[in-house]
Amino acid sequence: MRIDGRSNDALRPVTIIPDYIAYPEGSVLIEVGNTRVLCNVTVEDTIPAWLRNRESEQGWLTAEYALLPRSTHTRTPRETGGLRGRTQEIRRFIGRSLRAAVDLPKLGPRTIIVDCDVLQADGGTRTAAVTGGYVAVALALQRLAGRGVLPPDVLREPVAAVSVGVVNGEHLLDLCYAEDAIADVDVNVVMAAGGDYVEVQGTAEGRPFGRTTLEKLLNLAEKGIRELLAIQARVM
Repeated sequence: MRIDGRSNDALRPVTIIPDYIAYPEGSVLIEVGNTRVLCNVTVEDTIPAWLRNRESEQGWLTAEYALLPRSTHTRTPRETGGLRGRTQEIRRFIGRSLRAAVDLPKLGPRTIIVDCDVLQADGGTRTAAVTGGYVAVALALQRLAGRGVLPPDVLREPVAAVSVGVVNGEHLLDLCYAEDAIADVDVNVVMAAGGDYVEVQGTAEGRPFGRTTLEKLLNLAEKGIRELLAIQARVM
């Protein structure tokens, strides 16, 4: 039995609340256990300079990520003097993951900005940001498509993400912070609804791990992601 009473292959309770904030084009609060992430989407009629003056201007999606100061057990200072390496890496992770869900050429000369603010952190903040961020992006693009601004097929297949790991020799799905802090292996998996991987981030915190362990963790992650995709579908 795990720290919070779950079985090894169980997700934490997941709640996705759409339209949590009134002003963004798409907004979602996602709760995964005690982790809470607010995902807000802005769509701007501009693209980065490096995408301009091409034969066919495609759109772009970028993500921002931040831990609010008391989202953690002790105060996390605001990053006013420059972003830490971890923050930059997570931003890129979220952006890559969500770009897989959007047909960027059909987006036209527009940029989607996904702001992911962690209100409370208890492990899996980046994977929660991807899972909730997809719903916020989908809501925004569906509304623009409904108004005839974008084609209805601008959205590709849904994406979701989850963490898996090895803790005390056990293969676990959706690690909370207490599990993540002592994990021997920690893997973040992003998968599209069709079953293809968008990203797999895997780290041995101590002893290296083999292919058999990785395959077991990927199978566990797919089970969890299938459940997350179903939760996404119910709120859209």
